[in-house]
Amino acid sequence: MKRLPPLPALHTFLITARCCNFTRAAQLLHITQGAVSRQISGLESHLGYRLFHRQARGLSLTAQGRAFFPRIEQIFSLLEDAVDEVSTARQALQLKAPTCITRWLLPRLMQWQKERPDVPVELTTTIAHGVDFRRERFDAAVVYGAHPGDSMNVHHLFDEQLTPVCSRSLIGESQPLAQYSDLERHMLLHPTLDEQDWTQWLKAAGTRLSNVGKGQHFDTMDLAMTVASQGSGVAMGDWALIGEDLSAGRLVTPFELKLRTGAAYYFVYPERATVPAQLNELLDWLKTQAAQRQIAH
Repeated sequence: MKRLPPLPALHTFLITARCCNFTRAAQLLHITQGAVSRQISGLESHLGYRLFHRQARGLSLTAQGRAFFPRIEQIFSLLEDAVDEVSTARQALQLKAPTCITRWLLPRLMQWQKERPDVPVELTTTIAHGVDFRRERFDAAVVYGAHPGDSMNVHHLFDEQLTPVCSRSLIGESQPLAQYSDLERHMLLHPTLDEQDWTQWLKAAGTRLSNVGKGQHFDTMDLAMTVASQGSGVAMGDWALIGEDLSAGRLVTPFELKLRTGAAYYFVYPERATVPAQLNELLDWLKTQAAQRQIAH
């Protein structure tokens, strides 16, 4: 039987073929550029043909390399699926989500764990809005923004709807919020440095404020809404995420205008031969929760 090439060398080829750059491949693999070059050279010697053209401006795949690449990519994809399906070490579903959705997601995951203790979920939060399943070891993710495209399985949860939020204690007879111009008297809390959310909403409201650039800026919408709940100003919030805050009286929405920005929240998971039953169950449950929230609106 013909001796197969070593698996590490095949993995190095896969990563290098994706970026066609030894330096970038070394960074992704956490090894030196020289080690990448040696592994590729060794693999080429083993196979008996060149996989890359070495050029002054970088690398390009040879005809054999182009034919080899999709086959190796498929092999590693099958290996990843096999590990996911057979391994008993990772019983908990690994879920990634941006911090902006935690106000909605965390209470539901806590309820899920009460109802389904046999399917634990480990949540990793991040300020990043997307996910790269090729490099990140998650079973699924909630992402925010435009439709993620066709590179993964995508399921719509709900659309973003911007509307100002504040503490009930902030609104008094001396500082009412009965009309848009009343916002001039309050500190505006921005969930982003570019002030885009407030700018979009005010444009939809057909009004201008002189104090937009004088407000406080935060790294996330969740943080801005938390500060607003403490009575420190008026934040731009997402109507889809604040149900529990409204019910508990931590936040109020002084105006009826809710702006759909075109962005949305999606539940996504990588393309794979088989989808774990537990993942499908969690997806169906979250979609039901999201649909109930939309009906309540």
